[in-house]
Amino acid sequence: MTDLLDINLWLALVDKRHIHHPVAQAYWSQNGASQFAFCRMTMLGFLRLATSLKVVVNPKTNAEAWSIYQEFRALPNTLFLAEPADLETHFQSLTTATALPHRLWTDAYLAAFAIASGGRLVSFDADFARFPGLNFLHLPSS
Repeated sequence: MTDLLDINLWLALVDKRHIHHPVAQAYWSQNGASQFAFCRMTMLGFLRLATSLKVVVNPKTNAEAWSIYQEFRALPNTLFLAEPADLETHFQSLTTATALPHRLWTDAYLAAFAIASGGRLVSFDADFARFPGLNFLHLPSS
């Protein structure tokens, strides 16, 4: 199984002072999938937020963030997924089936990506539970 990790999980894995770091580490080492995945959205989000003082206590430089991302990508169980061919169909369905708050467009994209790729989305964000057909693992807050 391939787990598409939300940005909040990638950040918690990297930052030992992050409130969710212990849970993220436990997931990664004990309860994770056989494959962990980035997509373009989670890769960009990780790079952007890992360098933001508003998000992390000790922001990384751009070069440091890239290095961390590349270290993850070099692991044999971590991969980068290209957009599935039917992603847009799933994305449109998730964003038009019910009234979707504007703040959830990115969540809907990630949910559609996981559905279209046949993977599981893993996040600390409970909002993903709203998307029908999504294989979702909600990690508990610390």
